[in-house]
Amino acid sequence: MKYLIVGLGNIGAEYANTRHNIGFRILDALAETANIEFKEARYGAVAEYKFKGRIFVLVKPNTYMNLSGKSVNYWLQKEKIPVENMMVLVDDLALPFETLRLRPKGSDAGHNGLKHINEILGHQNYNRLRFGIGSDFSKGKQVDYVLGEWSPEELEKLPELFKICINMIKGMSTIGIQRTMTAYNTKKSGS
Repeated sequence: MKYLIVGLGNIGAEYANTRHNIGFRILDALAETANIEFKEARYGAVAEYKFKGRIFVLVKPNTYMNLSGKSVNYWLQKEKIPVENMMVLVDDLALPFETLRLRPKGSDAGHNGLKHINEILGHQNYNRLRFGIGSDFSKGKQVDYVLGEWSPEELEKLPELFKICINMIKGMSTIGIQRTMTAYNTKKSGS
């Protein structure tokens, strides 16, 4: 059984530690714990992760956020993965920091990466793990906030949140989306 896990972000050192790149960071954390490496491929950096007889194709698109659908569509087709076996990892302004929300479908909620994926796929029926980044910014400063770096307090909490995200990725393939949502949604680290 194959799964496609797509972490959304922007390529380039200037974006590496920004809130918008949380999808990349989650996949980097998974790769680190699994001792696997990403290799440059078409439309992104790709790694293969094996867990309990399942194969996860991990993709960090190199198309920039607004064109993420190109990479998603290419890897779904290339690896012949059904869309229900895909999960997109994405930052979410509407959720408070430390909130993780897995959903089997949903709107793009104004997120340009999801917007492009929806356009390219022609629907929004795919799993997405929304990583709450909060909305602690003043009017007109949304872009600065999203493309801003994590605060020291937030950075301290990220490793624990990454562990939960990794468990959610594994859970999708072992206990299914519904049970994974029940187990992990809306939980905050340390609770």
